[in-house]
Amino acid sequence: SNFQSAVVFPNKISTEQQSLMLVKRLLAVAVSCITYLRGIFPESAYGTRYMDDVCVKILREDKNCPGSTQLVKWYVNYISHFHSMSILKDSFLVVCKYKEKISLATITECYHFKFKYTHNGPLLDFSSENKRNDSTITCADTKKASILLIRKIYVLMQNLSPLPDDVCLTMKLFYYDEVTPSDYQPPGFKEGECEGMIFEGEPMYLNVGEVPTPFHMLKVKVTTEKQRMENVDKSILKHGETNVPLRMLRVDRDDPEE
Repeated sequence: SNFQSAVVFPNKISTEQQSLMLVKRLLAVAVSCITYLRGIFPESAYGTRYMDDVCVKILREDKNCPGSTQLVKWYVNYISHFHSMSILKDSFLVVCKYKEKISLATITECYHFKFKYTHNGPLLDFSSENKRNDSTITCADTKKASILLIRKIYVLMQNLSPLPDDVCLTMKLFYYDEVTPSDYQPPGFKEGECEGMIFEGEPMYLNVGEVPTPFHMLKVKVTTEKQRMENVDKSILKHGETNVPLRMLRVDRDDPEE
């Protein structure tokens, strides 16, 4: 499936379609790395692929692991539809303490993938302070940022204290209201409810990294319990730590960082 493909960096990202393909691949790698390093699925649920010269684990459909198969299907259902990806604002992969009723589950960790777009041609590099404002993003910039993001995910996930034994996963998607039909749902998803999802313990809110292309921006953030951060070297995360209680599932219309 598309989910299992390796990440190949083109020499030039000249179309929105090329950019979108790269963002989809990067998303698959990030989700796979996070679930692998957090021990959510067994080894058999992963294959090995390469992103440039970095070896990464990628989730696959495994008949002995219904959970990994379901997660791959969730992602394939919404990343394989160009329309769905062109209006997607936020994707949350939420780890909950298992309860009989998922609506009452408590969140113990949350991985937030945020998407930004430009449909007016290439995006100017607004994220770098070292470059002039009129410099456009090159494929070398995208490649460097992608590899850095995956490395930061590896370092962070390996240093967080383990998750509880009995956890379950859920996924929440948020779309840009102004361009999304009110009744739109990608295949396999239904109208969601934010109520009833409560973060357990004191949350720690981390900006892991971002990857720009000429047409898109993918940001990755993690919310975890503060006590799991004891072994993490804060210098690996540029933005350090910010406590944002109970916010990770309330998507703000304006990004607070900007």
